[in-house]
Amino acid sequence: MLYTLTRIYVPRYINRVESVFEIIAEPNRRAILSLLVSSQQSVGEIERQLRMPQPTVSKHLRVLRDAGFVESIVDAQRRLYRLKPEPLQELDAWLAPFRRFWSAHVDALERHLDRMEQSTSTKRKTRRR
Repeated sequence: MLYTLTRIYVPRYINRVESVFEIIAEPNRRAILSLLVSSQQSVGEIERQLRMPQPTVSKHLRVLRDAGFVESIVDAQRRLYRLKPEPLQELDAWLAPFRRFWSAHVDALERHLDRMEQSTSTKRKTRRR
């Protein structure tokens, strides 16, 4: 499969998408990203909300920061982390064709179920008479 993709996409792009998937595949990192969607957070706040040890939170934040998913700013005595949308936008763009594919199939299923429901309700009405 990878060979086929290298004929279509630049290998560097494929490596970038793979690294994005590797990063978000880790459940703790996804949990951290989910927290940062709503607001910027300190390491201590993330630690308390996710009930993770501070070294674990710091390790995952470092991976996310190195990959460009988060950035940190200094606020007085603490460092706040916030989400950077660019890697997620790249992932969203990569997923778009798959979304369109599934959307078309789900729409077709919905139309089929509507036809079945109409057919069933028509049969019920006919039996009642």
